[in-house]
Amino acid sequence: MTTTAIELSVEDGVATLRLNRPEVRNAIDDATRGAMIDALEAAAGDPAVRALVVTGAGSAFCAGGDVRGMKQRLSAPPEDVAINGWRRQARTHRAVSLLHLFPKPTIAAVNGAAAGLGCDVALACDFIMAGEAAHFTMSFIARGLIPDGGGMYFLPRRVGLARAKELVFSGRRVAAQEAVAIGLADRVVPDADLPAAAHGWARELSAGSPAALALAKSVLDRSLEMGFEAVLAEGSKAQAICYTTAEHRASVAAFLERSAKR
Repeated sequence: MTTTAIELSVEDGVATLRLNRPEVRNAIDDATRGAMIDALEAAAGDPAVRALVVTGAGSAFCAGGDVRGMKQRLSAPPEDVAINGWRRQARTHRAVSLLHLFPKPTIAAVNGAAAGLGCDVALACDFIMAGEAAHFTMSFIARGLIPDGGGMYFLPRRVGLARAKELVFSGRRVAAQEAVAIGLADRVVPDADLPAAAHGWARELSAGSPAALALAKSVLDRSLEMGFEAVLAEGSKAQAICYTTAEHRASVAAFLERSAKR
């Protein structure tokens, strides 16, 4: 699947969603929001896809929201600015929610800048792998805005509340090595190795039962908002489903067969 704004390809069970506006450092405009929603829905529903890598074309991961679009929006009649923004936020939140709730492992392969909404998109993934030249910035403050793509939910869960406040209030740039040191990113690799390394990690993470992975992810993503007993209860329901899967049955049969031969 390829649109003007998004490229989606699948190789060896790993889908790669590439933001494809390199001339504006993959800034996200309204068309990109819609194309991202379509691509994520397609990849989530494709049984051939076992994991997802999100990256950017050219020299940047994503420079954030399209500032030219912001200027056009502000030229609307004053009484329309707020409701238009509310509608646009709904589309942004739909895209980020699809990424966060994607029922398979997700990796942001951050090449170059992940700024503003681009940083939020990276944070919505399960894991972040950064190239050596990558950098992150919650740059919303420089536009008189607040993080609106889930960053105020995801960032404190990665780096802690005080650190998240510091990064949001200052809007400062965080280089790849510091990002790993503070928990903002998970791994750093040479820039030239980033695509292959992210693809390989995605294959490794998605080698297990697709049902078990999806169910474990669904519980883990909610576990910080639940008490101990609620996590156990959700885990029990998920495990009951796992008991019925072909992967579980095959694994038990294979184990017993190996044991019988010893």
